[in-house]
Amino acid sequence: MAKRPVTFRGMRLRLYTRYQNSAGQRIRILLNLKGLNYDYVPVPSPSSPHYRSLNPQALMPALEIDGHLVAQSMAIAELLEELVPDPSMFPPDPMLRADVRSFSHLISSDLHPINNNRVRRYLREAVGANDAKIASWYAHWVDKAFESLEAQLERRSEPFRFCFGDAPTLADACLVPQVANARRFHCDLTQYPLLTAIDRECRNLDAFARAAPERQPDFPSAG
Repeated sequence: MAKRPVTFRGMRLRLYTRYQNSAGQRIRILLNLKGLNYDYVPVPSPSSPHYRSLNPQALMPALEIDGHLVAQSMAIAELLEELVPDPSMFPPDPMLRADVRSFSHLISSDLHPINNNRVRRYLREAVGANDAKIASWYAHWVDKAFESLEAQLERRSEPFRFCFGDAPTLADACLVPQVANARRFHCDLTQYPLLTAIDRECRNLDAFARAAPERQPDFPSAG
């Protein structure tokens, strides 16, 4: 049976992603925080001809709004903020807004692209790296990024509940999936107390909990 279209202010939202797509998890968090309903469309393989016909970039996630498809999670985040500015995913202070962007882009532009699945697959198939070397690669870049993120939080003018305020922002939506990935790859996070404390605070919120991989319809069943 076909799902009934989900609409918001006349817009139909369809999110193409999969349960273990951390960039997609960012967008699920933002959609939940903004109170937006959407159709979840599982993508078994981004390289499939069907998905490529929808999204020539062949990357996830992609958000379709009334037939217009937007790729790249940060572009989607900006669009959601423009379409639905309240609640905002940025604090009111301009400098804190810049801090949110800086923090978020370190994750989305510097860390995530060199640790994602297609890079790890290339290391294995083309470079010949074994599992231990790939794990070392992954942990190295997590440490480099998380050291910078932890230091940025240490420099805040006050100890906010979340990254840059007492409400979650885009920075928190980017952080939580990346911490989950680091744990999945057995990275040692003990030296990042601020990051892990904020991650724990976020995961107590329903918007983050509902966006978690294990809550998605395509998550593999235990059986």
